[in-house]
Amino acid sequence: MKKFLLFMPLVFLLCFTFSCQQQVEEGLTEEEAQAIHNRYLEARNTVNLDLLNEIIAEDIVVHDPNMPQDIVGLEALKEYYSNNHATISDFRMTIDDMIVKGNRTVTVWTLTGINTGPIHTPFGDIPATGNNIQFSGVAIDLIDEGKIVEEWVYFNVLEVMLQFGFTIVPSQPPGPQEEKKQ
Repeated sequence: MKKFLLFMPLVFLLCFTFSCQQQVEEGLTEEEAQAIHNRYLEARNTVNLDLLNEIIAEDIVVHDPNMPQDIVGLEALKEYYSNNHATISDFRMTIDDMIVKGNRTVTVWTLTGINTGPIHTPFGDIPATGNNIQFSGVAIDLIDEGKIVEEWVYFNVLEVMLQFGFTIVPSQPPGPQEEKKQ
């Protein structure tokens, strides 16, 4: 009986220790994530968008604050990127930091280039300004079986538009004629 009483605290301690251990989360390794993002940079910086076939799912969904609707599908994404490259020459993207958690990556990136092509807007094309462009943002990628299946992109769109030469015009108080109508 004494052996049993001495043995019980040890069993309790072992059970408690093993139950408190964090479960290992399955997902990407740092090396796998780095390989995917290196291939992405190669595709974008060399304008070889066919390389994206290796790392992006055919049915990808990209949520981009610069677009009125989500970009759906690899071919639509390639078209969007082609327009980026036509608008910005000397296009260069870097990844400044990356966090890997489970099957998601969070990257902080910087894009630089020169606006030498027309800027496509819903209201028509705007001529190139020749301005240097540099801005940073964040991308959160969901990766499944080695391919990006969904992406959330965040960057300051106003900062980018100002670099493209857009201006902000504050609203004006109503003039004398407008005040009389009210």
